[in-house]
Amino acid sequence: MRGDDRQQEEMFSYVPLEHRIPKDHPLRAMRRMVDDILIDLSPHFERLYSSTGRPSIPPEKLLRALLLQVLYTIRSERLLMEQLDYNLLFRWFVGLTQTDSIWAPTVFTKNRERLLSGDIDRLFFERVIEQARAQQLLSDEHFTVDGTLIEAWAGHKSFKPKDSGPTKPPGDPGNPDVDFSGKKRSNKTHASTTDPDARLYRKSNGTESKLCYAGHILMDNRHGLAVDARLTKATGHAEPDAALDMACNVPIAARTTLGADKAYDIRAFAEMLRDVYITPHIARKNASYSTIKMSTTHQVGYKLSQRKRKRVEEIFGWLKTVGMMRKTRHRGERRVGWMFTFAVAAYNLVRLRNLQTVSR
Repeated sequence: MRGDDRQQEEMFSYVPLEHRIPKDHPLRAMRRMVDDILIDLSPHFERLYSSTGRPSIPPEKLLRALLLQVLYTIRSERLLMEQLDYNLLFRWFVGLTQTDSIWAPTVFTKNRERLLSGDIDRLFFERVIEQARAQQLLSDEHFTVDGTLIEAWAGHKSFKPKDSGPTKPPGDPGNPDVDFSGKKRSNKTHASTTDPDARLYRKSNGTESKLCYAGHILMDNRHGLAVDARLTKATGHAEPDAALDMACNVPIAARTTLGADKAYDIRAFAEMLRDVYITPHIARKNASYSTIKMSTTHQVGYKLSQRKRKRVEEIFGWLKTVGMMRKTRHRGERRVGWMFTFAVAAYNLVRLRNLQTVSR
């Protein structure tokens, strides 16, 4: 018998929102981990808000919404609010009921400075690492470091001489005509007018220069979890400086190794690692002037570090394809760094959830 296609809107719904989410949905396990972290961060939230005045949107809900934005590659807060309006899964994860009104997109703009001042990104990241350590998923012996370029939200036309005054551009004011041919431009003499913290940099010879930042990750070799993340200006010495800083800020054992690619094969960097009792397992740049001896490269541990270090590219791949870190949507080192650290924490949550599923 053919069913009736007539549609009648129900006045009431008797199905709780909790029952609409599948019991094996990946966000369920992630929601439990995130809730434990946010409960632990509650005292920090208290210090960021006044004790008087009108109640604000809870910061816990704002962070859950930002986490969804990273996990589902939602490119703007306006689209995030659109999803939050009709997506019951998103409402459940954030903590909204089926009838709660959504927020204005400017809520994130107004609260971002508060979250920046409280270093919530770093605190959130550290709590994720504590959960991984409590589950004995981290080691204190073998690590890998690497860096990547994150394109800034600034165009080449904004890269102008520092001492130049305002000029009237020829052609369309909204998209002015600019001729770069025959002109030498460098970070010493030029700066971006839209994002002064961005630096003109190229990854290697023969590649194009871009206004960008440098993102750095220290990975634990056991399960491929990022144990530290930093964002710096893109300079020629940013990678070894950030690597040394991160390596000195994690708990290490008596025999710790640090794997890296050829870009870190620098004598001063290797000697500083040895001074803090970290054995450099760096890929050799050239046999004639490499800082890594041939006797080291024949060791089993060195070969294992070189094989494991390639897994850090999986983190960068996820950040750039899912976590929206190929080209940042924010300006300024503080804001871009906040989002970079938060995105790396989101990757760790995904990785933790996958590891828990495998162990069952």
